[in-house]
Amino acid sequence: MNEITVHLKVNGRPHTLRTAGRTTLADLLRDRLGLTGLHLGCEQGVCGACTVIVDGLPMRACLTLAGACEDSDVVTVEGLDGPDADRLRDAFSRHGALQCGFCTPGMLLSAHHLVRARQPLDREEVGVALSGNICRCTGYNGIVSAVREALEGGIAAESAAVTTRNHEE
Repeated sequence: MNEITVHLKVNGRPHTLRTAGRTTLADLLRDRLGLTGLHLGCEQGVCGACTVIVDGLPMRACLTLAGACEDSDVVTVEGLDGPDADRLRDAFSRHGALQCGFCTPGMLLSAHHLVRARQPLDREEVGVALSGNICRCTGYNGIVSAVREALEGGIAAESAAVTTRNHEE
């Protein structure tokens, strides 16, 4: 078996792991690091349940080889933190954007990427941006509403911070 050594940071913690060259990032995170918040659904990159953030971008961990993440910074749902993540979790709860919970980790990570971008999006644009994440339970209305609320809250918080800084100068 062709083994490789992979150095990466996961949820802020450095890891050096020996693994088979064909190991996916999903398998490495779940089986070797015990990060089971990442779900495996289709294992073909279609459902989005395995979405993680790699170097600031959402990626399908089931399609990404662990070796391709050498020296990368990986964030899973377990490492999602900060005001934007809090806004998202609160909004998902308020809007009933989670039912069975299977899609929720991937949906939260994809949504977090949108919220951090601070680009105003209407309902349709949010729906298109999340179209790579399949949810079989919610009908997406609550999810889209939750993401829009968290996005608007992030934009408002950033605007308030800029206004405060300008007044202090």
